[in-house]
Amino acid sequence: MKVNMNSRWNIYSLDVERLLKDWRWLCPQPLKLVDRNAFGDLFLVDEAGEVFLLDVGRGSFSPIATSIDEFNKQICNLATRVGWFEEEAASQAAQRGLVPGPTQCIGFPTPAVFAEGGNLNTAYIADIYDHLGFLGDIHRQIADLPDGSKVQLVVRHSSEKT
Repeated sequence: MKVNMNSRWNIYSLDVERLLKDWRWLCPQPLKLVDRNAFGDLFLVDEAGEVFLLDVGRGSFSPIATSIDEFNKQICNLATRVGWFEEEAASQAAQRGLVPGPTQCIGFPTPAVFAEGGNLNTAYIADIYDHLGFLGDIHRQIADLPDGSKVQLVVRHSSEKT
């Protein structure tokens, strides 16, 4: 399988199973990592060769290309690449000194899925595994709520029982 040669990330140092641990409720099939963006969104390929985007901010898992070759062709299109890789927001974050390393991503104290979240003024560099785990758990808990629902976040230490 030929992977995206345009990737700006060293994705080979990432453990896809660890990244997806808290997302298996949404994407249970075997997947390989093809690429990622600065915000931790993952581009994944299944056993049939179809490429998916796991948008960790929105909590969605969508097919975006029928093959790695099609994916590579699509990211040559500037508008597609800017959208998938959120290049404008990543550039603005970089201007503020937020440049993630290989196992980091740009995170938000209030997740982007919430009306008050996703503000670049409060963004920070996060460990990609911790951040994706946190977001996967949040999205699992709110998956069945209608858009616009009000929620109350209760943060518990991992040793506390729910």
